[in-house]
Parts: sequence; structure tokens; C-alpha cells
Amino acid sequence: VLAVPPASPEPTVDGGYGSVLLPTDGSEPATVAVEWGIALAETYDATGHAIYSADTSRFPVGDGVDELFATLEQRGEDALATVRERATEAGVSARGTLASGPPARVILEYVDDNDIDLVVMGTHGRSGIRRRLLGSVTENVVRNADVPVFCVPAGGDE
Repeated sequence: VLAVPPASPEPTVDGGYGSVLLPTDGSEPATVAVEWGIALAETYDATGHAIYSADTSRFPVGDGVDELFATLEQRGEDALATVRERATEAGVSARGTLASGPPARVILEYVDDNDIDLVVMGTHGRSGIRRRLLGSVTENVVRNADVPVFCVPAGGDE
């Protein structure tokens, strides 16, 4: 699914993208979306931008938060290294950013601050109460991004 917001700029004559954002959390849906994003970046000779958000905002302040954040940072570095490695194998120039904060906000700010042309993200396909309780980063980005968002659904029985 490619969601193109009304405020999105008109496509260029060649239909290309110069920069593709690949948000990742290291999960299987994110990994599948990264593969799609790298393939698109390769096709359009675009730069890949990987981002991981270590978000501790939902956790109470107190003992253990620093350890939790360190664990999230390490997971983020590992996820970003995987994306950079895969991009390099495909001949795509890629950079990675470890950020902090709610993922949807981090992604949207990165889009605005880095002249991103396309976001490629995985979606778990949750609905009903699970989506309401957990929220949907992808849905939030689709609703608020000023650039097209390419949504790659997770396989299996999510």
C-alpha cells in the first residue's frame, strides 16, 4: 500500500526518489519493509536513511530506566547495523540514526529535517482493541506525513 498525502509534492518527471527513510525496530515486519525500501532505493539510486527510536517515554522514571535505555540503544545499534549491511550489499548508500522519543514523532521529525522523499515501513496489521491499546506507529505516520508512505504488511497471523 502506498499512501500519498494531499500535501505531497507532485512526482518528478522521472518518478524517482532521492532519499528513502527506513524506520526499523528490528522486528520481522520492519525487516521485510527494509528489504522493500532498499530495493526501491536501489531502483531510484536513492540514499537510504535508517532510523531506530529508543523510546522510554512509556516507562516510569526510576531505578532501571538507565539500564532499559542502554538495552534499547544496543538493540537499535544492532538493527541499524543490519540495515547498513544489507544496503551495502545492494550497493545502496545508507546512513543510520539512533534517536530517542516516541517513534512516530521521531520519524515525522526526521522526514521534515532531512528532506526525505519516501518512507517505507512495516505494519503489523493490528485492529480493534490491540491497535487502540498499543497504538500504531505506521498509522500515525501515514496520517501525518507530508510525503508518500509505502506500507509493507507483516506476513503470518499477526
